[in-house]
Amino acid sequence: MAAAAGLRAFGAKVPAWLWRGRCGPLAAGFCSGGPTGARRPEPEPGSRLTSSRQRDGIRNIVLSNPKRRNALSLAMLKSLRSDILHEAESEDLKVIIISAEGPVFSSGHDLKELTDEQGPEHHAEVFQTCAEVMMLIQNHPVPVIAMVNGLATAAGCQLVASCDIAVASDKSSFATPGVNIGLFCSTPGVALGRAVPRKVALEMLFTGEPISAQEALLHGLLSRVVPADQLEEETMRIARKIASLSRPVVSLGKAAFYKQVHQDLRTAYHLASQTMVNNVALQDGQEGIKAFIQKRKPVWSH
Repeated sequence: MAAAAGLRAFGAKVPAWLWRGRCGPLAAGFCSGGPTGARRPEPEPGSRLTSSRQRDGIRNIVLSNPKRRNALSLAMLKSLRSDILHEAESEDLKVIIISAEGPVFSSGHDLKELTDEQGPEHHAEVFQTCAEVMMLIQNHPVPVIAMVNGLATAAGCQLVASCDIAVASDKSSFATPGVNIGLFCSTPGVALGRAVPRKVALEMLFTGEPISAQEALLHGLLSRVVPADQLEEETMRIARKIASLSRPVVSLGKAAFYKQVHQDLRTAYHLASQTMVNNVALQDGQEGIKAFIQKRKPVWSH
């Protein structure tokens, strides 16, 4: 990834997971990046538009600008990137949940940043930073869950589609309405087109009309839909289950899934078979097998 390429250019140690992906690292200069691992990459002063807390292996990242409909401004994206990257390799981190304050999960990009006054260089930074955040979610070593309670549009819908798991309340809705204001949702279409059938994605992109949570579930944009008063409970149930498992095993499995999913069948099985060999060789792989044979609960290393 470009984040990794930029770090290597400055002689920094690059976490292996930043290099993962079917297409390999992108061209250097794709994003401004910043140190990863133990140090938190700091966004610009006064730009903390997210909040983050972690307990029992679960990190909760909250989009915290409801007055602006949690728009994915450049400052919001940098703040979100910082929270995603913070101690990403820590053994204490098992799963990430991304949620939002207020009735709108995210309305997408801040259109005030996309006028002629800012110019094409600023526009490019906005879209490139957004793309980096979406790729970081897929390449992150732990599962990332979107917890949606309300409207998710344009890049907000892209964020939901980019997460590994998405749980939404039954009052949520999803749309890519950019075409209605002359700004086709091309980048949201990347994630959307990989999450739902092509004809569903194109109808959303061409018309800009929203779909309900139940429709989103039917088409594969969501993992499950629950009543609003059960949303946090159900999301935490999934997160706690993941957090109770072996981080090395889950991390290995996540990376392998995304590596094989768009390959032809023969290549996919080759990659997955090698992953199984590597999994068996893990300390936790052997612990799990022995625990099953001995009819006891496994004791994971992490």
